[in-house]
Amino acid sequence: MNAPNPEQKRLEEDRNGDKNWKRWGPYLSERQWGTVREDYSSDGDAWNYFPHDMARMRAYRWGEDGIAGISDDQQKICLSLAMWNGRDPFLKERLFGLTNEQGNHGEDVKELYYYLDATPTHSYLKMLYKYPHNYVYKYKTDGINDCKSNK
Repeated sequence: MNAPNPEQKRLEEDRNGDKNWKRWGPYLSERQWGTVREDYSSDGDAWNYFPHDMARMRAYRWGEDGIAGISDDQQKICLSLAMWNGRDPFLKERLFGLTNEQGNHGEDVKELYYYLDATPTHSYLKMLYKYPHNYVYKYKTDGINDCKSNK
């Protein structure tokens, strides 16, 4: 019988309760799909309460999301990337997408990202994120009707 590899050892330690290898993992959503972050609007129209530019400047108290994010299994501590391309006036912290009314088929993210590899204990995670160039923000400024016509 072959000796167990390091990942098999970690799985056994987790199964036996010796170590909690699955406490941390990719449990953080890339984007809060189908929901608004918080509604402070007077008319209940949270989707249109403030624009993308203002959304980037807010700290949110409920819900967590992030690019290539990891968290503990209770989501008490959440970590994700913040990137800058050297040109934009802001850090990139969340996927840019359109709301239900703006998108061609409901919510729609205008960026490319791929999960490439992972071990069952999350001791190794690999993701590819393609930082958007100015094209993605065209959707933000063109308006709702133009977005629906751009397939």
